[in-house]
Amino acid sequence: MSNNDKGSSPKIKLIVGLGNPEKNLLKTRHNVGYWYLDKFLEKYNVTLSEDKKLSSFFCKIDHNENQIFLVKPTFFINDSGKSISSFLKYYKITPESMLVIHDDIDLEVGEVKLKFGGGHGGHNGLRDIINHMGKDYWRLRVGVGHPGRKELVHNHVLSNPSKDEELEINISINESFENINILLDGEYEKYTKILHTR
Repeated sequence: MSNNDKGSSPKIKLIVGLGNPEKNLLKTRHNVGYWYLDKFLEKYNVTLSEDKKLSSFFCKIDHNENQIFLVKPTFFINDSGKSISSFLKYYKITPESMLVIHDDIDLEVGEVKLKFGGGHGGHNGLRDIINHMGKDYWRLRVGVGHPGRKELVHNHVLSNPSKDEELEINISINESFENINILLDGEYEKYTKILHTR
């Protein structure tokens, strides 16, 4: 799908927040996908229920007559593709109708960008998703900054951000979430432009 085709893309049917389920990892940079998904739970006043067969915590919301699943995989982030693939197949949802929210070290802290398709950029969660279902899905990338050297990345994403960074990340999540209805309405280019002018 080219950039010119994005306007005719199907609406989002599944929103996945990537993260690690262990309690001691919930506040790490790798879990910003979970943090973001919590904004939906708060807005729609819903809670997640566990589906052990699909290795997911999930619920459904209605947005302008469009039913959307919210999902947190129960597998660790590096193995999340299996869980997501099972969910898509069970509910007959195409990858093009999926939005994956994840941390991104190639974006500065405080940046949020929307992207369709592409590679994994070294993100093992995205790598596993691509291995299971290809690369044609939407990503909402939440910047957590780069530690400077490749060998520091692992510890960087699995550690908690500083208080200032956490504040900056939460501000970026809140600001991008203010216009989330535009994204859910399928106006991807309009939403992208809003993010780029923040």
